[in-house]
Amino acid sequence: MKRFFAQIGIIAVFSSLILAPVYAQAARHPSASEKLHGKKTAAKAKNARKQAAPRVVAAPKPPSFGQLAGLHGAHDALDLKSSVAFVVDQDTQEVLFRKNELAVLPIASITKLMTGLLISESKLPMDEMITITQDDVDMEKGSSSRLRVGSELSRGELLHLALMSSENRAANALGRSYPGGLPVFVNLMNARAKMLGMMDTSYVEPTGLSSKNQSSARDLATLVNFAYGDPVLRELSTSTGHQVAVGHRTLQYNNTNRLVKNPSWEIGLQKTGYISEAGQCLVMQAKVAGRKLIMVFLDSAGKFSRLADAERVKRWVESIPAPVTKTLPLASVVSDQKIVTN
Repeated sequence: MKRFFAQIGIIAVFSSLILAPVYAQAARHPSASEKLHGKKTAAKAKNARKQAAPRVVAAPKPPSFGQLAGLHGAHDALDLKSSVAFVVDQDTQEVLFRKNELAVLPIASITKLMTGLLISESKLPMDEMITITQDDVDMEKGSSSRLRVGSELSRGELLHLALMSSENRAANALGRSYPGGLPVFVNLMNARAKMLGMMDTSYVEPTGLSSKNQSSARDLATLVNFAYGDPVLRELSTSTGHQVAVGHRTLQYNNTNRLVKNPSWEIGLQKTGYISEAGQCLVMQAKVAGRKLIMVFLDSAGKFSRLADAERVKRWVESIPAPVTKTLPLASVVSDQKIVTN
């Protein structure tokens, strides 16, 4: 009997020695059910952390000046999303469509059309190299730019980028490098506007980042009509894309108005603009149904709605009868009441 218990003891010892690694390995590698339980526990903990963490809510976009003035409450036959619109036949001066066209609103980068006009009329050398400086950095809205401080571009390249891609540092550099500097340039912008009869227009800087750059749709139609006579502005503003070499980099820029690439459009001059105070803006000279039209859309609510508004006007003009020839001075076309916002 003693021998039997001794043998049992020996077997137990050997069993413990043999099975110990197995038990250890099992401890290191849990079963499938244990794994599933562990995953569920981890998922619950993760969800608990998510629920406990404060949610980051994006700040609401501030209303535009047009929204504050109640201009979006005005309805029109074409159901445009722009609170301000003005369409005129460039040859006959016939007003085809009007909506709050005398409201004075921020015009964002439509400003750059006047900037470009002055630079083109200045006859300054377009091959003169201009350096982007810290003074050209946007301190108004904090917008970004691929033109780094220290970059050198010709005046012609800066003009191209300002008109086609709405490059803010390019536009500011054009004004800053003008003889006499920015103060002289801004004074010239305002003087040129008055010479053109743009009595509702005022500028404080050459980019449009400031909401104090303001105008009416009627005034902007006058500017587009005049600027269309400049072949440089026509070519650069409707360019679909352009590459510039900046140091060791080659930068590709594209037009901010995708309609210039649309084969159904024949656009002779254009400029887009946006800041929150102005909403989405667009001015164009375009040929539609054999008619040369000037279109102005201001304070559009959505990112693409200004283009959709242009498409609506185009389809509408294509559907109406041929025009009756008559001549009216553009500056004499007014509404009964002027709307001014601050």
